[in-house]
Amino acid sequence: MEARGLRKSYGPVQALRGVDFTVFEGEVFALLGPNGAGKTTTVEILEGYRTRDGGEVRVLGLDPARGGRALRRRIGIVLQATGLEPYLTVAETLDYYRAAYPVPRPVEEVLELAGLGDLRDTRVGRLSGGQLRRLDVAVALVGDPELLFLDEPTTGFDPEARRGAWEVIRSLAGLGKTVLLTTHYLDEAQALADRVAVLAEGRVVAEGPPEAIGGRREAATVVRFRLPPEAPPLPAGLAPEAQATGGLVELRTEDPTRLLHDLTGWALEHGVALEALEVSRPSLEDVYLELTRQAQDPPSGDARDPAGDRGGREGR
Repeated sequence: MEARGLRKSYGPVQALRGVDFTVFEGEVFALLGPNGAGKTTTVEILEGYRTRDGGEVRVLGLDPARGGRALRRRIGIVLQATGLEPYLTVAETLDYYRAAYPVPRPVEEVLELAGLGDLRDTRVGRLSGGQLRRLDVAVALVGDPELLFLDEPTTGFDPEARRGAWEVIRSLAGLGKTVLLTTHYLDEAQALADRVAVLAEGRVVAEGPPEAIGGRREAATVVRFRLPPEAPPLPAGLAPEAQATGGLVELRTEDPTRLLHDLTGWALEHGVALEALEVSRPSLEDVYLELTRQAQDPPSGDARDPAGDRGGREGR
């Protein structure tokens, strides 16, 4: 899947301002961004449900604006909100949707993939939120798609339900499916995605593996600790770099091994306890917040995503 120079406006509002990214076969790719960043508009264009104003898009080798059935029989979609019939059972729901595909997966196989084997005869209206979301994924899988779109699949979930959904998504990756995931949750992208793209103000401001995006790999390591009041001054080599706030000392370094050697050697020599000692690098959240802050335009350049502001598409 590839987008180049993707643009979309709603009247005077520029939702997408030249979006570029590539999704490779067999990977889980996450689109990150705040509300109104353009995620839903981007996904709808890739699915073929919304027209673009400019740019080039290819999904499974086809232009989604003209792909029609040839494209839709090869993709699966999990929307933010769905309209499944509450009086059908789980198995009946899958059987109903599989009739729309030329070579669907067996119902029992899909039930097991989605973790719904014990609920096959339960009516949809009796499912919990997490179970219903699993059914959404199962419906998307029943046609045996090559590519799945998961639009904020765990929004509103409690922690246990989110973890269950993550296992389902990991199982999709294990089947060799390509997955495009949109999410607000940075830990979700960190846990699931092979690569991420950060979308802000209608543009992709960073793209790459979660552990490297925004220069995380090269970013300085932060060493934090608390000194007791009676501690002697830090050694001369460390003192100029130290920042102290409320008794908490912070050091930044590109050579954490040497810094920790010098720091702990000094502490042992003087009998100083380094309380709450912590070594960390910038988190995905730190990088994300910085990237989106830098991307913000003046108010006159508002690029809110009207599709996203509506809370997603309903129905299927």
